[in-house]
Amino acid sequence: MTTVLIADDQPLQRMGVRMLLEGTPGLEAVGEAEHGAEAVRMAAELRPDVVLMDIRMPGMDGIEATRRITATGGRTRVLIVTTFDLDEYAYEGLRAGASGFLLKDARPEELVAGILAVATGDAVVAPRLTRRLLDAYAHQVLAPTDAAPDDPRLRTLSDREREVLVAIGQGWTNTEIAERLVLTESTVKKHVGRVLAKIGARDRIQAVITAYDTGLVRAKP
Repeated sequence: MTTVLIADDQPLQRMGVRMLLEGTPGLEAVGEAEHGAEAVRMAAELRPDVVLMDIRMPGMDGIEATRRITATGGRTRVLIVTTFDLDEYAYEGLRAGASGFLLKDARPEELVAGILAVATGDAVVAPRLTRRLLDAYAHQVLAPTDAAPDDPRLRTLSDREREVLVAIGQGWTNTEIAERLVLTESTVKKHVGRVLAKIGARDRIQAVITAYDTGLVRAKP
């Protein structure tokens, strides 16, 4: 059973999501929070698999709540679900540790699929969309640097693993990485898994952000 905490300041929105969860086998709504601080407290108490987090809430917003929940290092993952289709919100939410970003007008089956994906450790936002969000926020195009910086998160990576992280940062899929680096897809999956573990990234989205933040993938005018 996948447990879900609903964090949204709109009662009707919470009720609609709860009804969806109650009508979906394998999903269970374990609580509802009306603002960010309450979401942080309830996440610590209930330890849900997933928090459905709105961004704009009174007091502590969803971005800060996401940051605090993910900073504990617990199993709870955050899926941001908002009406605001703005790149800066998505970017900041993902940087704060969210595992995905969906809009409230997503179809019910898309929301359910997103919850299940996040609960199993996958990222809801596709690699190319993640790159687009980063591009739009920075108003720049990501391109690999000539030499990777000496960031502590990168020191344990082999040369091949750095290549894979650059590819992830550029939004390549596993199939594309395999084709361009002349590797089998199963080998790429192993490399990706090792990269995520070494840099402490919870999922592919966080790996993209790490590549961007460390300068392994950098912005150019």
